[in-house]
Amino acid sequence: MSFLSGRSAAPTGAVNYDKIDLAVTELDSITDFFNRMVSKCIGAKYPADGDLNKGESVCIDKCVAKYNEVQKKVGEKLQAKGAAAGGAAPGGGSAFGSL
Repeated sequence: MSFLSGRSAAPTGAVNYDKIDLAVTELDSITDFFNRMVSKCIGAKYPADGDLNKGESVCIDKCVAKYNEVQKKVGEKLQAKGAAAGGAAPGGGSAFGSL
């Protein structure tokens, strides 16, 4: 878990709490995105037994693709704003690196 300790910190095993807070915030954001996507793309529209016909499966695939595309665009805009403000994090702005 190298992202938890700062590179400039002494090799004493100290934990960088700012990076932990950043990772927790990012994880909360990803979890919220996933929950919203599931509720909008699947919600109560499909049977609970898990059997989908081809049309339902294609519909879900398209919905998920749209959500992912929007998430990507929002992330790019936020990174551009962060870079313009001088707050860009090294490695693409993500505590998890590129997912």
